Amino acid sequence: MQARSSTQQYLTGILSWLYRAFDAVATWVTQLSWWKFLLFACLTLTAAAILQEELFNGPAQEEIARAEREAGRRSEASILIDESGIRFNPRNRPRSEPAEPPATPATPADPAHPDASDAPRPPMPPNPPAIGGSGVNIHPGDDSVHIELPPQIGEELSNAIEAAVEDAAEQKVSRYHKQASTWFMNFVLLLLLALFGTKALVGGKKRADAEAQVANAAAEREAMQRQLSETRMQMMQAQVEPHFLFNTLASVEHLIRVDPPRASAMQRSLIQYLRAVLPQMRDNAVLTGLGREVDMVSAYLALLKMRMEERLTVDLQIPDGLRSAAFPPMMLQSMVENAIKHGLECKPEGGTLRIVAEVADSKLRVTVTDDGVGFGVVPSDGTGLGLQTIRDRLKLLHGDAGRLHIGANSPSGVIATIEVPYQLSKQA
Repeated sequence: MQARSSTQQYLTGILSWLYRAFDAVATWVTQLSWWKFLLFACLTLTAAAILQEELFNGPAQEEIARAEREAGRRSEASILIDESGIRFNPRNRPRSEPAEPPATPATPADPAHPDASDAPRPPMPPNPPAIGGSGVNIHPGDDSVHIELPPQIGEELSNAIEAAVEDAAEQKVSRYHKQASTWFMNFVLLLLLALFGTKALVGGKKRADAEAQVANAAAEREAMQRQLSETRMQMMQAQVEPHFLFNTLASVEHLIRVDPPRASAMQRSLIQYLRAVLPQMRDNAVLTGLGREVDMVSAYLALLKMRMEERLTVDLQIPDGLRSAAFPPMMLQSMVENAIKHGLECKPEGGTLRIVAEVADSKLRVTVTDDGVGFGVVPSDGTGLGLQTIRDRLKLLHGDAGRLHIGANSPSGVIATIEVPYQLSKQA
């Protein structure tokens, strides 16, 4: 039982190794394009032809033929042809036949055996008569035969026998090489045919599996990148706080003492603003509708209008058809806050804030323009991360297709423009 178990394990290991080898070869073949496979087949056939020429039609064949002739000469029987005739001497005597005993010399007559000298002796075999001046001599002691021939006939016979032996050896070697050459080329052709069948039959499945694995890996990477982008954008969005909120509450508290009706109106505007802002801040969507952003900014500007009164003029140019366009949340709010805080609020006479939305070259373009004090007139007490946060969010959302451009307005103020690909939002 133990031996059978070890044999089964050995066979299982061999089959497993063969399967892995076949799978590796199939994978390699299927990864080649058809023109590369044809180039590989041509190179293989060329190399096989060169190797066939070197192995079966080159100097090696002559060496094998020479060895065959030498082997023919060193056969079991030794035949020597010289001027005296033909000498035949068998070299391989069967072991079952005992060697002929040597002839015993004649002994003198023993007196104790008077009949010994008179015993008849076996007759000696007579030499065969010579035919045409030649004769055959047989030596019983070593089974050798000597056939006497004229010198000219012996030489011609020797040459004829050598030529016949060489021709037979060459024909034998030629048949061997021709057969081996045919087997070699057939093996190469069968190998290429097997690779072709593997590529044609297994290639589709291998390619489909490889494409499926690549697609799954790409989907996983995209999902992970998407989750990372959403997490980063949520963290950025959580940092966007309406910094004017505390100022507005302080203004409400002050107006309650000096102008209660106006304080009540500001409180209602603040409630309206919070109703627009809080759902947006709780929403985890990476894109929202431009209409929702405009409504939130309108509530914010209404509060500022109550604080700045005639110092603030608002001009909204948002077509109704673009309210459903997709736009990153809280981004327009940040741009408006920067325009108010760094441009109009610090200007004694105030100014105008204009928001324009349009579509150009398949891109949604939202521009926030103010005619405030402009760049660098009033030192900023902020962190300077607002605009950088907008750029980072646009990069995560749209790559190179989304951008933020900041420029100077004439005669004063700043123009800030956001461009994103135009598409409809799932949230109006």
